[in-house]
Amino acid sequence: MFGAMDTGLGIVAPDPDAARARMVLEQIAGRGVSDPRVLAAMGQVPRHLFLEPGQVRSAYLDHPVPIGRGQTISQPYIVAFMAEALALDGTEKVLEVGAGCGYMAAVLAALAGTVRAIELEPELHRHARATLAALGLANVELACGDGRLGWPEEAPFDAIVVSCAAGQIPPALWDQLAPGGRLLLPLEGHGFSQDLVLARKTPSGPELQSLLPVLFVPLR
Repeated sequence: MFGAMDTGLGIVAPDPDAARARMVLEQIAGRGVSDPRVLAAMGQVPRHLFLEPGQVRSAYLDHPVPIGRGQTISQPYIVAFMAEALALDGTEKVLEVGAGCGYMAAVLAALAGTVRAIELEPELHRHARATLAALGLANVELACGDGRLGWPEEAPFDAIVVSCAAGQIPPALWDQLAPGGRLLLPLEGHGFSQDLVLARKTPSGPELQSLLPVLFVPLR
């Protein structure tokens, strides 16, 4: 039985540390994510701090959670799956497009050397910056702007992850990817279908690998 915490709003929620441990065990490791560094990062990053106090009860459940401005924080399994797919060793410079509340950037910060993240919505950008700063994550920098344009001043990147769906790989992002680097993004197909695709930058062009069907908000 989990302990509980008072959210300050008269709502009793599960103890976040216990809920997070159970999340890793059941939702992530239990569904096939096995990279020990990814499992450790998911177990360390306090997901509930990236949400509003009234959403603490939903923070470690196996579904997306609205964060405002029509955006969501992805379900924990998808975050872990994407992090594992990038195969980071701790030395890379990583770019995230569509940072939202900053949770994915925090997970990446535990796995990479440096992280740069871009969020279009000023309100979400301010909230994410405040949360990341409060956690003392010195290897993350967050910008507010159009993620389709990337962050040319910081390029090249060893890995780029796009946390929103696009019809094609944005050319600017591909140009900012280092040779041999990998770009992970949801690609839109026919109708409402999306596939999470890993694209490796090889001398002969993109090498694409479809990983699993997903549903993300659109890249704007």
